[in-house]
Amino acid sequence: MTQKEKTFQATVKRQVSLKYLLHLPEAYQETGTWPLIIFLHGMGERGDDLELVKKHGPAKLLDQPDPPAGLSSFIVVSPQCPANSFWPLETVALNALLDNLLATYAIDPGRVYLTGLSMGGFGTWQWAVEHPERFAAIAPICGGAMFYSNLIERVGALRNVPVWAFHGARDPVVPLHETANLVYALKQAGGQVEFTIYPEADHDAWSETYNNPELYRWFLKHVKA
Repeated sequence: MTQKEKTFQATVKRQVSLKYLLHLPEAYQETGTWPLIIFLHGMGERGDDLELVKKHGPAKLLDQPDPPAGLSSFIVVSPQCPANSFWPLETVALNALLDNLLATYAIDPGRVYLTGLSMGGFGTWQWAVEHPERFAAIAPICGGAMFYSNLIERVGALRNVPVWAFHGARDPVVPLHETANLVYALKQAGGQVEFTIYPEADHDAWSETYNNPELYRWFLKHVKA
């Protein structure tokens, strides 16, 4: 018997759920609109204990009495990845979360910014490549494409999204070339990409990045039409 080629198509719906930390600016009100930063944490903060998300990055800094200048003027949402998953696999849930945030809070859809560290850096690249229309600018930190090789071929989707990428030159966990390869491919595609390498930093390229008020000023320079 010969085998016949067949095609199966279906629309599949699934329930998604993400816990998240929410920061609203002190002057927040539902009149007018506000810029949003979505922060994706690293692998060690997965699970169902939101206190883990405060270990690094904006979620940590906003819990301190004196966060970096500019950060507290954003709405900041820090979701938590499920324990047995990875951010690059959760883009459907993240998209649904962003839809809900836009419908619930006074967010300017033209000023939605995405950033993440380590696994969250991978997730930042992945989500933005899949949905570049959602973001005014992104800032992936020590991310890459090592588990998603076709991401390099697809990164040109970000040619119209400003990108500021960061990596430690001595990173023993995610090699520097992981970010460098994506940056090079995006530049070749005509992208607007800046790349900061910390010569003495290891995997922690995020502390210096998130403590720098220039990052938050840079975000606000970019507004999606």
